Amino acid sequence: MGLRIDRRKDERVVHACTHNLADIPNGVTVCSADLIAGVVLREGTAIGKDEAGLYHAIKTARITEAANNTATAYKVEKGHHFKKGDFVMLKVGAKAYAITAIDTSEATHDTITVETTLGVAAEVGNALVQAAAQSADTKSAFKYAPKALTGDSYDVKDLDNHLVVAVTIGQFKESVIPALSDDIKAALTGIVLI
Repeated sequence: MGLRIDRRKDERVVHACTHNLADIPNGVTVCSADLIAGVVLREGTAIGKDEAGLYHAIKTARITEAANNTATAYKVEKGHHFKKGDFVMLKVGAKAYAITAIDTSEATHDTITVETTLGVAAEVGNALVQAAAQSADTKSAFKYAPKALTGDSYDVKDLDNHLVVAVTIGQFKESVIPALSDDIKAALTGIVLI
């Protein structure tokens, strides 16, 4: 018998949730059909429930370059779950339009292009947020009303819904979680961001 030595490197995980004071008992099931396989469903992602009781990630992307109120292309951080055809908004009650293209060729950011201007200026750090489809005479709204934040990170797999911890009252490090708009923050009254 010989001596065996294995060399490996431990990965340090920085957790976003510092205090979980209340969550939905036994967790919730998040639909994977909306998500992109291979992209992590990050800790601190806002989730909302559909009419059937299945939860969905409320997709967001952090703006990395300011855009004026007539822009149709937005530079965002990588790691989002947006797909062509998703409706997006910058603010509830403003405009929402469908994504027509997503350019992932740059190493530092993705560029999301929408049908026409969203009508609101975007500052660095703002969130592009998934919206419900809207007609010309309606205002933009959430596709799923925010109910909780995910309490851990999960690897997204094809055709595999995910059982996740859904924190309704807790404290999160804002610098570590996906971008949250002011509208999402206002809807999640039990969540404190530090």
